[in-house]
Amino acid sequence: MNTNEFEKQLSAMSPFEIKGTLIDMAEKNARRSTHTFLNAGRGNPNWILTYPRRAFFLLGEFAMEEAELKPYVAEWGIVASPEQEGIAERFRDFLNRHRDEVGAKVLRHFFTHVTQDLGADPDEFVFELVDGITGDHYPTPPRILKYTEKITQEYLRWAMGGGNDMTEYDLFATEGSTAGMVYMFNSLKANFLMKPGDKIALLTPCFTPYLEIPKLKEYDLEIVYVSANDVGENGYHDWQYPPEEIDKLRDPAVKCVCITNPSNPPSVALSKQVLEQLVDVVKNDNPHLMIITDDVYGTFIEGFKSLMYVLPYNTICLYSYSKYFGATGWRVAAMALRPDNVFDYRLTQLSDEEKKQLNERYSSLTLEPEKLKFIDRLVADSRAVALNHTAGLSTPQQIQMALFSAFAYLHHSDIQPKLIQMIHKRLENLWSTAGFTLRPDPNRAGYYSEIDMMVWAKKFYGEEFADYMQKTYQPLDFVIRLAKQTAIVLLNGDGFDGPEWSVRASLANLNDTDYLKIGAAIRQILDEYHQDYLKAKETK
Repeated sequence: MNTNEFEKQLSAMSPFEIKGTLIDMAEKNARRSTHTFLNAGRGNPNWILTYPRRAFFLLGEFAMEEAELKPYVAEWGIVASPEQEGIAERFRDFLNRHRDEVGAKVLRHFFTHVTQDLGADPDEFVFELVDGITGDHYPTPPRILKYTEKITQEYLRWAMGGGNDMTEYDLFATEGSTAGMVYMFNSLKANFLMKPGDKIALLTPCFTPYLEIPKLKEYDLEIVYVSANDVGENGYHDWQYPPEEIDKLRDPAVKCVCITNPSNPPSVALSKQVLEQLVDVVKNDNPHLMIITDDVYGTFIEGFKSLMYVLPYNTICLYSYSKYFGATGWRVAAMALRPDNVFDYRLTQLSDEEKKQLNERYSSLTLEPEKLKFIDRLVADSRAVALNHTAGLSTPQQIQMALFSAFAYLHHSDIQPKLIQMIHKRLENLWSTAGFTLRPDPNRAGYYSEIDMMVWAKKFYGEEFADYMQKTYQPLDFVIRLAKQTAIVLLNGDGFDGPEWSVRASLANLNDTDYLKIGAAIRQILDEYHQDYLKAKETK
């Protein structure tokens, strides 16, 4: 099989699957050369926030002390479950004994904030922490623990730009936002809110699973692509959505739209103009549009505002803790839905036969299944309804989520600027050695960078050269050359429905100086294509 044919076949795969092939190529190059293997294809950050983790592990010590107050077989650590009465006072004593430890300082601030500012009952709250971190009961309520929800609501209100909007959104704690994504599609189908052949819109470029899930046979949805791929008159991308693209959502036949905001891979938030147009679309043309927004990168933009606060009635928000906290392995996320929402409204508009079927589906959960809220149906559907009583994110995960939330909320003015500055420095390094112009953009998160090589081919060497590249090579050739010749892995942007010749670099998972090398390697490969072009011209 020739190179062109191999690349053509490979390009049909998800970029996350292609990544494995690129890693093999890059590692081989690193072994037989002086190049250092650099994988900028991963979105996993190379930082972690230690303070809320120290608090978590110290809390675990207190929980074990509590459990061991009542031993059954002490020599083998078989003890009773902790008890609630008086637990807050014992917790204060424990923190005093560990007063000089970072974890204790974090826990004391946490306890004071939740009991005084959020009005939690001290014994009830500390017992939730201890019982939760011990993990000796099913999550109760299954959707999310009582105080964990209040703490997370407060954090999300700040992180998602809620400002003074004190509406208490209903939350569902999930095993990462990827689980939330799957639950969402399953429940939309199970509740007749999305049926085979219905139209779902995707704002692209976007996280690849959003492109792939609607195509699966069990959903069989018609996809309407709303694209930010156009190059402006100045020859650059701004990764925003032209008015004519957003206008596609005015069609009431478009029942649902999936949005990654800030986007992945461009890593750019929706502009004020786009948000205003979306409001106009819903207000005047498609009032019952269901909006699913995945806002994991929102905390990397100061003053970010999620659609959950711009179009609250229509929007369900998925937020993951994986990136900001360096916690992909923790698998903690939350889905947020306003109590009055379009999903519940649409349930009331189903046919009598559909309502009857759904009443039967959820009859084991409540005497009035027709009143079961959509977010509670999400919980039930996540465990095939029958296992609803065992649903929910594991309680130790929920406790870590609560600690993450409170710590980031209480110290947001210190933490957020430092994380933003760190990834922006890496972004600047990448673009500086590539020799490309990084235009200022207040909507840029910078967690990823999507670089359209065709834009820079035209800028540096002209239309004729760009046309030669287009006709001579498969777009995937660029990332393959990069891996084979420089031991660097980037993902192909077209796998995210981005421009054919774009590449995605993660700014999160390597050291600052590594991005200087990556930028130089990107430019090296582009210059190589130009040398091939000049040789081809000479031959002619």
